[in-house]
Amino acid sequence: MAMLANPLPQLTADPTGKALGLDLPPGRVIGPAAEPLLWYADGPAGPEDWARLTPARRAAGLHPVLLCGTRELVDWELAPEEMSYPGDHDAEDVLEEFWAAYAEDELGLEAAAWPGLAEAPELQEDPDRRAAEVAVKAEGHLKSARAALVPARRSADVPAALGWCGPADHEQDVARLCAVLRSWEDRFGVRVVGLSPEGLTVSVAAPPTDEVESLVLAAEHFAFCPNAMETDLAPYAKSLQGKPSWTFRW
Repeated sequence: MAMLANPLPQLTADPTGKALGLDLPPGRVIGPAAEPLLWYADGPAGPEDWARLTPARRAAGLHPVLLCGTRELVDWELAPEEMSYPGDHDAEDVLEEFWAAYAEDELGLEAAAWPGLAEAPELQEDPDRRAAEVAVKAEGHLKSARAALVPARRSADVPAALGWCGPADHEQDVARLCAVLRSWEDRFGVRVVGLSPEGLTVSVAAPPTDEVESLVLAAEHFAFCPNAMETDLAPYAKSLQGKPSWTFRW
């Protein structure tokens, strides 16, 4: 795997990003001087901050994300060196493995009941525009979040690039879950919008509208995060239809 050039050292002396053509809110670079992890805003994100961060993706391969929660970032136990590469994993293999491990005990369904991957619906919105809408609303655990920029190949890879350990009780190598996020990015126009110490929020530009495909997607969600399923598959599947964002907590 070819390593990505990390543009964050350029922001160390220039945290507003003017050298990269950016206009970032007040913030700082965090991590080792030679290979920083992220740029991190000094205060809670305002309604305009996501739009100020978005150009960094095209200009420097830096993806915006909101970092949420009551703990200081230093207490998140980020471990990027322990993560593999998302592209080395197959999304369906990962999900089918988790389905086999949890479906019978939690749902009373056998491993053979795994339905495979849901088909991709039509886009209802531009994925980046939908991400901005979800970020600006800042509901739930996104409230009072701080904006950050993370060097990654794509939005789906942000958790692995950070070395985020939120799902550690479910999967210690979050790159395997990022492989699923990549698949959702391709099929549903997903973007990673927010992370907290134990939670993940993604925007969804192509939510399912078909009842059957919603049920298949519900099985994917269960495998990805069994805690997401507070009801049986069918009512949860119904709740996914037309929904512009998904939130998972481990």
